[in-house]
Amino acid sequence: MIGRLQGFIIEKQAPELLIDVHGVGYEVQAPLSTFAVLGKLGDPVTLYTHLAIREDAHQLYGFSDKSQRSLFRTLIKMSGVGPKLGLAILSGMDVSAFARCVHQEDISGLTKLPGVGKKTAERLIVEMRDRLIEWQAPAPLWAAVEQNEQAGKNQLLQEAEGALVALGYKPQDASKMLMKVADTCTSAEDMIRQALRNTLGGA
Repeated sequence: MIGRLQGFIIEKQAPELLIDVHGVGYEVQAPLSTFAVLGKLGDPVTLYTHLAIREDAHQLYGFSDKSQRSLFRTLIKMSGVGPKLGLAILSGMDVSAFARCVHQEDISGLTKLPGVGKKTAERLIVEMRDRLIEWQAPAPLWAAVEQNEQAGKNQLLQEAEGALVALGYKPQDASKMLMKVADTCTSAEDMIRQALRNTLGGA
């Protein structure tokens, strides 16, 4: 099994790459997410690979990191999901986003991927939900993303609350005002503005 290639980029025409490894050229297919982080022709590259052996060919698939390869390997174990669709999924969505779609049963998000219709999206959610642990990091990727988002939201709430307190509101009142608008605002300024509008009865 070829698990990794380290060499130089000779050719790249998505989804195909030609990698020179000590004078041997390896043909590799890769998702667009991997192409996005590649250098130019002649640059060094390291790819984590999966070798698919068929009766008529041996095909290498390459990925910029192990999480992509792990998800690809899990996807192609599913009935009706071959390497082509696996590459398409990884080309249209990163690993964390895919994990969140599965966890949150986001069918509409998955159907935005090329080659994924509603039935396929439903099957991905059902079958991948129990397989997430096979390719995720010790802390689930979707959970890590949600934790980061919540940490950012908490920081904004603290900034907005401090501003309202400076305007003369009591901390507990400021907190109540902000909790009503936190989910619809993306900045501390938006939170303050909307909280004041609600409290003062403005438009």
